Amino acid sequence: MPVTPTRWLAEYAWLPDLAQPTPDVLIETDGGRITGVTALAAPGRPSAGVDVYADAVPLPGLTLPGLSNVHSHAFHRALRGRTHGGRGDFFSWRDRMYAVADRLDPDTYLALARAVYAEMALAGITCVGEFHYLHRRPDGGAYDDPNAMGAALVEAAAHAGIRLTLLDACYLSAGVDGRPLAGPQRRFGDGDAARWAQRVSALQPTDAHVRVGAAVHSVRAVPADQLGTVADWARDRQAPLHVHLSEQPAENDECRAVHGRTPTALLAERGVLGPDTTAVHATHPTSADVTSLADSRTGVCLCPTTERDLADGIGPARRMADAGIRLSLGSDSHAVIDLFEEARAVELDERLRTRRRGHFTPVDLLTAATATGHAALGWADAGRIAVGARADLVTVRLDSARTAGVPPVGAFFAASAADVEQVVVDGRMVVAEGRHLSVDVPAELAAAIEAVTPS
Repeated sequence: MPVTPTRWLAEYAWLPDLAQPTPDVLIETDGGRITGVTALAAPGRPSAGVDVYADAVPLPGLTLPGLSNVHSHAFHRALRGRTHGGRGDFFSWRDRMYAVADRLDPDTYLALARAVYAEMALAGITCVGEFHYLHRRPDGGAYDDPNAMGAALVEAAAHAGIRLTLLDACYLSAGVDGRPLAGPQRRFGDGDAARWAQRVSALQPTDAHVRVGAAVHSVRAVPADQLGTVADWARDRQAPLHVHLSEQPAENDECRAVHGRTPTALLAERGVLGPDTTAVHATHPTSADVTSLADSRTGVCLCPTTERDLADGIGPARRMADAGIRLSLGSDSHAVIDLFEEARAVELDERLRTRRRGHFTPVDLLTAATATGHAALGWADAGRIAVGARADLVTVRLDSARTAGVPPVGAFFAASAADVEQVVVDGRMVVAEGRHLSVDVPAELAAAIEAVTPS
């Protein structure tokens, strides 16, 4: 249906390039775009009568640009609360993840992803980057539609009311040494990069809410001589290209043992790095790696809640930012879905590392959660409350138990996903009064997770 021209009256709005929110902002939208932004309380502006704004939809609280979740594995949400009872590391957690992956089909994945994406909408996320590698049947055979699982994700995002960048991942081997895929991993592979490119080229959704990008799962999963095929596919289409990078020290050690260089150096050599590339995690880079990422203008997506949940370590966020690397944020395994928490963790992890405070300003963190993230997913026209930008508006309560008494400038650091009151995506209300308008999120999550969780 067409988008109705709408006027929104924000109690406070965080406008671009300002150090703190602006009070009393009239935001006008049409066709899913912002057509006007007026600070009504600006010095020297004549006071208008209340009746002039009677048709504006009030947005009490702090209104932010839409948040962007740059790195998601939707089916990992089924693991929340189920992997914390004992010791282990990333690789023991991965075994539990494979057990869930083995039970998914296009129908159950649609139900689960729809609920997960709706949970994201409740958290103020208006766009998600789905790092998608679950392509085939459990026995490794192709579905009648080879992109059936990706199509389920596209439909799920439409139901949830958020935009999607489907980052179709090339996943060919079980280790840097080229070990073949086995067991549940057989669902991930296309045989070689050329066949991956052929399959993903056939994935051409026409829906306005979705774009297709590419992903190199990691240097563990794509042989060195096939990395260039994936990079060329993305470059030819001017599509985003993402890659898991140096998530664990073991990845670095294995890459050095096989190739005599770090994963970053290997990706640089094979043409994967560049301004349209986002490295996910980059938790254990060398100093030379940081320089290489910066020189190639490669962005980095940090996923602090997952990195700490899996005991992966703390990435050098401040060092990367100081080198000029663009930082964005993702919830990855969805131990929590809360971009406010991801943003806070970037600062708080630096405090733990250095035993000093004040590494990132609220604007730095807000930018990582909004404009930089949207650009990393190919939506450079989103993430700002400005004329011409997409009409994505996220309003956070300033009177909750977490935000009461907090000045608006501090709300982004104090709030949680539970404080999101209203969400507008491309000019349409998706969340109102803290409730999703079309999905019963708790009920659908419970049912979808029960259907795919091993007993």
